[in-house]
Amino acid sequence: MLAAYVTHFDQQDPLAGLTVGDLPAPEARENWSVVDVRAASLNHHDLWSLRGVGLRAEQLPMILGTDAAGIAPDGTEVVVHGVIGADGHGVGPSESRTLLSEKYAGTLAEQVAVPTKNLVPKPPELTFVEAACLPTAWLTAYRMLFTVAGLAPGDRVLVQGAGGGVASAATRLASAAGVEVFVTSRSSAKRARALQNGASAVFEPGARLPARVDAVIETVGQATWSHSMRSVRPGGTVVVAGATSGDASPAELSRIFFQEITVRGVTMGSREDLAALLRFLARTDVRPTIDEVLPLAQAAAGLARLDAGEQYGKIVLTT
Repeated sequence: MLAAYVTHFDQQDPLAGLTVGDLPAPEARENWSVVDVRAASLNHHDLWSLRGVGLRAEQLPMILGTDAAGIAPDGTEVVVHGVIGADGHGVGPSESRTLLSEKYAGTLAEQVAVPTKNLVPKPPELTFVEAACLPTAWLTAYRMLFTVAGLAPGDRVLVQGAGGGVASAATRLASAAGVEVFVTSRSSAKRARALQNGASAVFEPGARLPARVDAVIETVGQATWSHSMRSVRPGGTVVVAGATSGDASPAELSRIFFQEITVRGVTMGSREDLAALLRFLARTDVRPTIDEVLPLAQAAAGLARLDAGEQYGKIVLTT
């Protein structure tokens, strides 16, 4: 089968270690299902894997990808939940949590094997391309906004960095839920796109906001951390799901304890969160922002665009 996979690590040029070619198809086993992938989306996790973060050389070649939608062995249309382990989903209750492409082969392939309990029915209202955008970025955004920050209609949120998959998802979801959304970006074009996607107001990074927010969606890290700390109200929450600009330093601990700010980390979400997200989209007109759709054979072009930060929304590969 055709797949996009890591053959060696390169910190400076991650795409140098990418190969798109044939690998053996996965085999069915007890409590697992082999899904025929129809669409899979890219994430920064794929670029980190190419740099060797979370992988060891002896695990290579490793198929990339954490997101997919496709056809289950019984012919049903499904979305793959990419979190494996921790709750006994076909791998035993004592196995620690990993994501697809960290221990088990990922989704950037014509087929992927996953625990059968990790398959969630795809609503007919969503296309395969739309559904493939959800299990990492959109699931993470949903959990950040509603499960962790507990935002409700009338609340206010700051989304740092308009162009990323989690950020654009958070903008769409929060707006649809009646939350006032502030968005930052260095790019005027991306700020304009954020307004089109439901943002109430947009700002350059570090700009003073008209009011403090109840929560901050933080995926940028070092470049925006201080602004996030200054922008959240006392008693508010900063939810962290990434650090694309590096770890924050200093952490501003004095501000955190004096203003009783909650800092919470999120890595994707539960199967139940994914099912709730799918219901949310099926019952509304909210759909993922698609930056580009490419065939699997052009995975290198999609990852290069992601690495350059040129995208707005999700890049999806189809088979």
